This record gives sequence, structure tokens and C-alpha cells, in this order.
Amino acid sequence: MTSSSRSRQFWLPRPLFSLFLALLWLLMVNEISVAHALLGLALGVAIPFVTHAFWPEEARIKRPLPLLRYLLVLLVDILRSNLVVALRILRPTRHLRPGFFLYPLTLDDDFAITILASTISLTPGTVSLHYDVETNTLLVHALHLEDEDEAIAIIRERYETPLKEIFR
Repeated sequence: MTSSSRSRQFWLPRPLFSLFLALLWLLMVNEISVAHALLGLALGVAIPFVTHAFWPEEARIKRPLPLLRYLLVLLVDILRSNLVVALRILRPTRHLRPGFFLYPLTLDDDFAITILASTISLTPGTVSLHYDVETNTLLVHALHLEDEDEAIAIIRERYETPLKEIFR
């Protein structure tokens, strides 16, 4: 490793994450200007620099094409879930059945488990609350839970199985 690449790695320990943070900043402020772009870039450099000692080893994506498919499925599911939750909330008679369930994980990679838990929380109507290391389960709350086994099967099919393919 050359001294220039070590220097770059020191100042930009996670370059893609830095770029993501800068773009996220611009989306959050909902305004594109030189000042906001510079602030986004400054945050994109500063946050990974300050926190890099706390990060586990860098996740290695083994198969990028399934990752693109996963992101498209997630985007569609977020849009669909937003509509379903809105309709359930706006109906005059709400027939909601909120509930908790334990999701048994088959993943063993910490980063993949974090992505799965975040995916569950990003999808409106569900949130992952706790990861139990000993039982390798996620505690999930659903706004409307009719069938626990069906909810587990959907998460496994749409999210966990593709994550296994991406990270193995």
C-alpha cells in the first residue's frame, strides 16, 4: 500500500459512505446550492472519519447484481406499504391487529443482519426492535399482523434470502 493510498484511506475511510452522506444531506435539506453541497461533503468526510474506529470490518458485497434487484424490491415494497398503511389508517373503521413476533434468522453476517433489520424498519407498518444474539432472532412489531408464519415467510423470501446471496 502506497503512502498516498494510506493517506486517502485515513481521510476517507469509507468513500462510498461519504458520498452517500453528502447526497443524503442534499435530499434532507431539499435544496441544491453550493453551501449545502459543501456542508454535505464536509459531513460526508467528517462523520466516517470520526466514527471509523467503531465500525466492524468492511462488508464485502460478493454479488452486486442481486443487490440492485434487492434495492428495487425494497423500493417497491416501501411504496406499496405506504399505500397500505395510509389506507388502513384513513378508513373510518380501523381493523388493525398490531402484534409482535420473533423472526428466526438464518443469516450469520453482522452487517447483513443490520441491513435486514433496517429493511424491516424502513418498510412502513413494521419495525425491528431487538436483535437477540443468543437465539439469533429479531423482535419485530407489525402494525397489522394477521398471520405470523406468513409475515416470517415474506421477510425470508423477499429480504433475507437475497441478502444471503449478496453477502455470501
